[in-house]
Amino acid sequence: MSKLSYFFKRLVRIDTQRFRETFRELRRITGKNPMSLALDLLICGVRYNAGYMDYKIARMDRLNHAQRQTVITRGISNGIVARMNDKAYWHTFDDKCEFNEVFAKWVQRQWLRFDSAATKEQLAAFCEGKGPLFIKPLQGSSGVGVERVEPADFADMDAFYKRLRDKGDCIVEETVIQHEEMAKLYPGSVNTVRIATLLGDLDEGLVYAFVRIGNGRVMDNVDAGGMAARVDMETGVINTVAADKQGHEYNRHPLTDAVITGFQLPYFEEAKQMCLEAMRVIPQVRFVAWDVALTPDGPRLIEGNSFPSHAVPQFAAHYPDGIGILTEFKRFITI
Repeated sequence: MSKLSYFFKRLVRIDTQRFRETFRELRRITGKNPMSLALDLLICGVRYNAGYMDYKIARMDRLNHAQRQTVITRGISNGIVARMNDKAYWHTFDDKCEFNEVFAKWVQRQWLRFDSAATKEQLAAFCEGKGPLFIKPLQGSSGVGVERVEPADFADMDAFYKRLRDKGDCIVEETVIQHEEMAKLYPGSVNTVRIATLLGDLDEGLVYAFVRIGNGRVMDNVDAGGMAARVDMETGVINTVAADKQGHEYNRHPLTDAVITGFQLPYFEEAKQMCLEAMRVIPQVRFVAWDVALTPDGPRLIEGNSFPSHAVPQFAAHYPDGIGILTEFKRFITI
């Protein structure tokens, strides 16, 4: 699909309300007048396949042409996924239960598929003796529909069973206990590391790593108020400030006061090796972003994303020189 065709395809599907809200915010943060901003958004849309959220997150208003060419925009990201990942195999990553079965070697936690066939007795047997549990939709992303429940919530099994029936098909999982060092960043969520792997035409291996940190909620997703920071691929040290989707930057966590920049992740080398092994299980899906929990006993897979978010590794705060992450992909594939 040509850049112009992609631009018009996105244009007819635009969320007008969200666009108006973002446009007002962009006027405020960029200082551009409406005509100048609209023209620049149009240029970035046609020339770089950038949506208005790409423009905001990467702060493309501050970038020159050479820098803008290094931003992995939505259009470019979609193209990479289309080339690298055979859609016939996405189901293994999209269905959380299927993922847990296929990658059980690295998941290592108990879970229950709760669908129309699940009985109250099965649910009661699974919950017996367990601490907090997570309930997640079988499919979905960005933490939408995810709940944490305490033992008090499933003490009344009749009520809990009905609650899940009303929720629809889901997976019930025991809670992952994170490493005490990771809990120092923020103990209210499991702070995961997103590690991207690529079986490319030019090379294969690890593309990038980011740590995601919760901020007031039980999820670390940036779409749920969390923040992200880059991780040095060699050392496992956080080497940037953390940033959230609103553009706020954090050197220290606002709730725990933990120092973020310079923080050493435990078991990072083991996490890298785990992802390098996992990427060969389904070679038809060549570009995967793995969400990894770092526990007292080593790394554990939470999930794999066959359509990775291009926003998480693209926050402007992580690229102070204006050179984006697309350069890192070019080592693996021709773009």
